[in-house]
Amino acid sequence: MPHTPEPDEDDDLDRASTSKPVHYAEQALLGALLIEPARLADTEPLIAHHFDSHTHAALFTAIRTLPPPNPIDHAKDTAWLNAVLDLARPHAPGLNASYLHTLIQRCPLPKHAAAYARMILSDNARRVLSTHAERLASTATDPGLPNPAATTLGMADDIGHILDALTEQFAPHPGSLPRTPLPAETPRQAGEDDLAEERLLLATATTYPAEVQQMRWLTEADFLLPLHAGLWQSITALVHRGDMVDPVTVLGEAQYRGLLTGSLTPKDLMALVSTPAGSPEYWGEKILKRALLARAQTVAARITAYTDDLANTPHQLITGSRRALADLNSLRTRWNRATAPAPSAPARSAPRPRAGPPHRPTVTVARAHR
Repeated sequence: MPHTPEPDEDDDLDRASTSKPVHYAEQALLGALLIEPARLADTEPLIAHHFDSHTHAALFTAIRTLPPPNPIDHAKDTAWLNAVLDLARPHAPGLNASYLHTLIQRCPLPKHAAAYARMILSDNARRVLSTHAERLASTATDPGLPNPAATTLGMADDIGHILDALTEQFAPHPGSLPRTPLPAETPRQAGEDDLAEERLLLATATTYPAEVQQMRWLTEADFLLPLHAGLWQSITALVHRGDMVDPVTVLGEAQYRGLLTGSLTPKDLMALVSTPAGSPEYWGEKILKRALLARAQTVAARITAYTDDLANTPHQLITGSRRALADLNSLRTRWNRATAPAPSAPARSAPRPRAGPPHRPTVTVARAHR
């Protein structure tokens, strides 16, 4: 090469991301390709987008773009290496000839190029899942979205599509469950407006119990306050048994469930379920949406924990992430039931005609053509 390496000239490139194993895999692969360009065929389906380093991605693009040199000529001169450097340098201004020498030195065995490529693909899978988990968490907590539930579920669908693609890329193997300790579930924040909505649901459900029969999509786990969850169980138990429902009967059911304490008197409990407003379905949907968004945050935290654990293989990441999404999908099913349009009433059939003389059918006889 025409450039003479200077001491420490490539320090910035060489020190970048050196704490990551993929940094050394990328260096080894590029070194292998610079030594034996024909090894490019061993790297499929690797593309530049899979690289963690922008400089490495630019070099890989240049290697893929240029026709491979004649092996005999390549062993005698650096013409092809110079061409790679010239093509990559506009996209990676810090790149220099000295770093190409470093890459060549960092490659243990060029024939292991396929193994280095698999390491790069595995790390890219980790980064992609981590990025999408971060997006899922930020979407679920964005108060400015016009339809946060639909947008959040769309982000979850994106993760599902990514997992499908990764499943085709990485073959499964035994022992694929991640051993990563799951993060402690963050307690849900109970704002006063949120608790007021739960109280309004309980009051309207007590007043209009017939509507509660159709609300099996809401469970006690969706409530923020354990007392409210217990009261919802009390109301739904009365409804599903076909018992009478009013503040007094709810009080009786709550008593059997141990909800009366020193801080909650019978009078307080009856007052809590005696001031209705709106409809049970309206308040129930709000509570379920809040639970759905909270579950999405939990799922995002679990996937992030898996991707942060470098001990997880790609298939462990896939399996753990699928299990996390399954928890959200169970809530998605209930959300879809809650928000599905009400079935339209069947069209009424036309009244039957009154009885009259028997109808004589008209018979058309075609003339025979002579």
